Amino acid sequence: MTALAPTLQAFFTERLTAQLGASPHTVAAYRDTFRLLLAFSTQRSGTKPSDLDLGDLDAGLIGEFLDHLEADRHNSVTTRNNRLAAIHSLFSFAARRHPEHAATIARVLAIEPKRFQRNTVTYLDAAETDALLAACDQTTWTGRRDHAMILLAVQTGLRVSELIGLTDRDVTFGTGANVRCVGKGRRQRATPLLELTEEVLAAWLAERGGAPGDPLFPTITGRTLSRDAIEHRIAHYVTKAADSCPSLATKHVTAHTLRHTAAMRLLLRGVNQTVIALWLGHAQVTSTDRYLHADMTQKERALARTQPPGTRPGRYVPPDPLLAFLEAL
Repeated sequence: MTALAPTLQAFFTERLTAQLGASPHTVAAYRDTFRLLLAFSTQRSGTKPSDLDLGDLDAGLIGEFLDHLEADRHNSVTTRNNRLAAIHSLFSFAARRHPEHAATIARVLAIEPKRFQRNTVTYLDAAETDALLAACDQTTWTGRRDHAMILLAVQTGLRVSELIGLTDRDVTFGTGANVRCVGKGRRQRATPLLELTEEVLAAWLAERGGAPGDPLFPTITGRTLSRDAIEHRIAHYVTKAADSCPSLATKHVTAHTLRHTAAMRLLLRGVNQTVIALWLGHAQVTSTDRYLHADMTQKERALARTQPPGTRPGRYVPPDPLLAFLEAL
């Protein structure tokens, strides 16, 4: 038997599951990476996956595989880099077990992630948020459910997976009202609730009924809402709200947009970046840097502090309508 098969099996059973306690989502993502990689290698060499050795997965093949993901499967650079991270994790594990393949492993580990341009985050301002919430028809059961769900997402910044995983017992009312969830890396956190959000959730739970372990936002049949169902509901309300708030029609709004909205609301109110990272469940404070880039008011405040003596701080205003037109292009 070659070194690859037992190493790959041990990587999943010992490293990911036993040592790291990786989540099912992480295990599934790594699994899909190696299914694609082994299939690609078999297509290139004609060797069955169970007969492949670590030496067969050299840096040249890995590079071709990464190019294949982008060119043939039309994966984004982010997905490509995530696949490479999974491969790096396997080869780091293999380095301790198979020193005879040290040269091959070193060359694979030397493959760097591809740089890419990170787009500015999309978020909703106060008027757009109000319009989105108002679009929920609260005369219907699904409308009241969606209104409570969207309001909770905008206020707490929960990920869509965290919204899906919420149960009735995860909401605490009264003094120190909060909602508890399990986020990325199985990190648990509790997020405070505003008075309005608490009132809406209390009314929803009174209508919802059910056992403490039931989904907080279920389908009509009582099952857990899927990710696609939540995205579909949000898209429906965005289209509806665009009639009264046209700026919504220019934005691609998803469940993650509501998370960005929560972060920007905190930032605009002067909340410290470290607190925002804790609020959102980020493992690193630097993950919130992108919100600073998206916030023009923070940049204008910084600019105002650097004004030369004897000048008046403020935004440049074109002195002529024609110049204003050109500035707006």
